[in-house]
Amino acid sequence: MMCRCLKVSPSGYYDWEARRPSSRQVDNGRLLSRIRQIHEDSRGTIGVPRMHEDLTHEGETTSRNRIARLMVAAGLQGWPRKKKRGQRAQPALSPPGVENRLERDFSALEPESKWVTDITEISTGEGKLYLCVVVDLFSNLVVGWSMHHRQDRHMVIRAVEMAVWQRQDSGPVILHSDRGSQFRSGDYQCFLKQNALICSMSAVGHCGDNAACEGFFGVLKRERVNRSKYRTRDIAKSNLFDYIERFHNPRKRRRVAKRDLEYSTVLESSVEAG
Repeated sequence: MMCRCLKVSPSGYYDWEARRPSSRQVDNGRLLSRIRQIHEDSRGTIGVPRMHEDLTHEGETTSRNRIARLMVAAGLQGWPRKKKRGQRAQPALSPPGVENRLERDFSALEPESKWVTDITEISTGEGKLYLCVVVDLFSNLVVGWSMHHRQDRHMVIRAVEMAVWQRQDSGPVILHSDRGSQFRSGDYQCFLKQNALICSMSAVGHCGDNAACEGFFGVLKRERVNRSKYRTRDIAKSNLFDYIERFHNPRKRRRVAKRDLEYSTVLESSVEAG
């Protein structure tokens, strides 16, 4: 009766029912299984572009459109970014001799050559919690961070101190920030000079001059903070620590290791060819 209603021959139906999955369907199932795992590890925050980026780093050669089709069919999607109107920064004078040394060039050819730092605020049931991070532009690793209920110079210095403590070389590093009072303070400037850190500051009213650090905060809030409600500051601290040290940094380290391996392979091939 079903075949008559759908105008399909019984032999054709039984042939379709007994047919084995094609190689394409098998590969889609394998790929979807990995997509589900990555999506679950990110707590449902990664969308198609970053999913494609992660799979490409793992050696997959699939297209972005194919990933999009599989994710839509499985009901998987990332956490969208909310658009906000920008606020003009208040004019502030830089310390003597300090200038914008990055000039919006956020590329770095080697680690520990360019760092960026900034502060963001997190709302909790006990009040605001402030997070200061130091990001290495070579790897996008968060090499230093600190949290406190007051955004003062001591919090900023602790974050930079953590980055300095992890530094492998003692050579000079450009450390870029905005013109916040914490970064213009005498204690902060003195600490930079004592540790061979070259201070760089954004121009007045140009938030794009520190876009690399602002970008990290945007992803952090979209993927973790905006999806959580923190009763206490301690809960917020634990959650932010989990994101930075157990999710963000491990992913960046794997990408750097893969990039170094690919570079070494190309270099060895060039030497052998020469």
